[in-house]
Amino acid sequence: MEAIEKFYQGERLSFEDGVALYDADLFELGKMADAIKQKRYGKKVFFNVNRHINPTNICVDICKFCGFSANRKNPNPYAMTHDEIMDIVAQAVSRDIKEVHIVSAHNKEVGLDWYFDIFKMIKAKYPQLHIKALTAAEIEFLSRTYGMSLDEVVDKMIASGVDSMPGGGAEIFDEKVRDYICKGKVTSRQWLDIHKKWHERGRMSNATMLFGHVESRENRIDHMLRLRDLQDQTGGFNAFIPLVYQRENNYLKVDDFPTGEEILKTMAISRIMLDNIPHIKAYWVTSTINLALLACEFGADDLDGTIERELINSASGAKSANGMALDNMVSLVKNAGFVPVERDSLYNEIKVFG
Repeated sequence: MEAIEKFYQGERLSFEDGVALYDADLFELGKMADAIKQKRYGKKVFFNVNRHINPTNICVDICKFCGFSANRKNPNPYAMTHDEIMDIVAQAVSRDIKEVHIVSAHNKEVGLDWYFDIFKMIKAKYPQLHIKALTAAEIEFLSRTYGMSLDEVVDKMIASGVDSMPGGGAEIFDEKVRDYICKGKVTSRQWLDIHKKWHERGRMSNATMLFGHVESRENRIDHMLRLRDLQDQTGGFNAFIPLVYQRENNYLKVDDFPTGEEILKTMAISRIMLDNIPHIKAYWVTSTINLALLACEFGADDLDGTIERELINSASGAKSANGMALDNMVSLVKNAGFVPVERDSLYNEIKVFG
């Protein structure tokens, strides 16, 4: 296959090459992707000790794939107070977490200060904590709702203590697919522009891709290459995270779900195509921990973290509501034949578990 020959010759692969790779043998793709991973990180598999917090599920946007937002599929609306959030953070700090990951639905009833003041409160009390917060979708919502420019929202994030951005809200960049699965939400152009603005301020972020629903393989490769193009410009992405679509409690009618082979091919092709993004994250929440560990043989080098509490994907069927204990994470990684490495949010190594 020409794409494989180009890879071994050290050439950068094109859109057509990326699509063609899906027809290659799974184990050949694994060999290619693992060679990249081994050259960079050897047998290391990274994770961090973090706490996910989702302060509200009340949302003005209706995404067909979402089982988290409050609607007739999930008729339990909530919005946490700042005191409730601070209590969660205090408990997590007592367990030596290094990062709080805060993302929410798009709640127009709580006010702008509700979104931003909590970051100031956390940073003032726990300056050592890394705050990863506000997806590009949330930023666009805040801009639209409160009459602020995207630049103003991004600057307010930094002034409030946000250290890095998560990669959520990207879904699939193809506009026709996006119009079907999340009409009215942040556009692909806006998503990329917001991350570019964040990077231009010297900050890092992640990037995601939701796959396994109504998108095509071509849509996936297009998505990857748009990220690769922005990374060429800014160098601001830490990691790419292919998220496996969760099928329960939502309005997206999907009959054909991706096989394990399709998921592993997508992981491997991500590593092969995204030559300029340092890390590929097999987010164990959406893929299961077993498949995520297997993905580490197919180019992935990161599992995310201990999480402690996860509401968004578990609302659609993921078995992740209570996170994972640190000892369990370390044991699973070791038993899979890898070297567990606790990292911080920017991939500086904290502890290598021998």
